[in-house]
Amino acid sequence: MKFLLPLLAAASLAVALPAHANDDAWVLRFGAHVVDPKSNNGTLAGMKAKVSSDLKPTASVEYLFTPNWGAEVLVAAPFRHNVRLNGTQVAQAHQLPPVLGVNYHFMPERTVSPFLGLGLNYTRFFNIDGKGPLHGTKVDIDSSWGVAAHAGVDVRIAPRWSITLDVRWMDIASEVKVDGAKVGRVTVNPLAYGVSFAYRL
Repeated sequence: MKFLLPLLAAASLAVALPAHANDDAWVLRFGAHVVDPKSNNGTLAGMKAKVSSDLKPTASVEYLFTPNWGAEVLVAAPFRHNVRLNGTQVAQAHQLPPVLGVNYHFMPERTVSPFLGLGLNYTRFFNIDGKGPLHGTKVDIDSSWGVAAHAGVDVRIAPRWSITLDVRWMDIASEVKVDGAKVGRVTVNPLAYGVSFAYRL
């Protein structure tokens, strides 16, 4: 449950601190997203790499410091990906991709309000297991920093409740090592798309 800690901390802060203006608000979102890597993930040891997709629960907290502008942090349960070389599975890896960004909401007073955002992504790979021909080896995938773009729409269904449909593009590329030797660079650069229930505090 470590992925909930930043969200719970932000929610506690929202309760503890008074708003500075009537337009200030906190929005909590709970949902699920698919992390879908791009089709060409580079080459490792001269072979074509392919990284699988995964679906996991996600959560975010957004502070709206004006009706249009908000700062948001996204967290998630660990995503699990299979890595294949020329069609053969050689590794399984878990990753956490928290994102910190800023969103612009175009029509916050309307029932349907689209938004765009830009932010920073940090992806940490862990629990990496060698499979098939790499079983018994030590496989490492470096952590990654990169930009993240965000687009979506909020659909209000009650005074405080909305449904959020969104998609993110994240710049994720990491060096891969097997038993300490570099074998190449995997480029994930996924789209993360999903749906969330949003509650405005």
